[in-house]
Amino acid sequence: MKTRSASRFGSLSIGIHWLTLLLFVAVYGTIELRELFEKGSDPREMLKTWHFMLGMLVFVLVWLRMAARLSGPTPAIRPEPAGLQQLSSKLLHLALYVLMIGMPLTGWLILSAAGKPIPFFGLELPPLIGENKDLAKQIKEVHEVIGTTGYFLIGLHAVAALYHHYIRRDNTLTRMLPERA
Repeated sequence: MKTRSASRFGSLSIGIHWLTLLLFVAVYGTIELRELFEKGSDPREMLKTWHFMLGMLVFVLVWLRMAARLSGPTPAIRPEPAGLQQLSSKLLHLALYVLMIGMPLTGWLILSAAGKPIPFFGLELPPLIGENKDLAKQIKEVHEVIGTTGYFLIGLHAVAALYHHYIRRDNTLTRMLPERA
């Protein structure tokens, strides 16, 4: 496994980054695809279960991701971006971390308050709060707003990486790409 260097993230950070992207695609895909099926149908319920379990996997990975991120200095961007770009990058990354922690937590709270089982790949997680159907509805509204915001944040993150790579021609994107053999 390659470790972090002055110009690149380590293979653990890179792997978690791209795995998280795939999980986001799956999490968003399962919740959007559920609309193709009748309420209460087996396929719809299965997609909702997978939505939750994959979201919780994002929650598990974000802690590994933060540990990897804090394990050493962040590789420098060359040429160095202007101060405002650095600030906006930090704020966007903070918002993405809030998304990766907040969405699974609100999902867990929704199921807890709804009195529903909380599945996680063959396990059942404990409820975080007692049953309260009205609270479940309120948390669900927050969850959906944050989820919609997530589309924007993820898209902005991707556009910024492409902007840095193709317009600014710096190493922002290549720091997070797997190394070629």
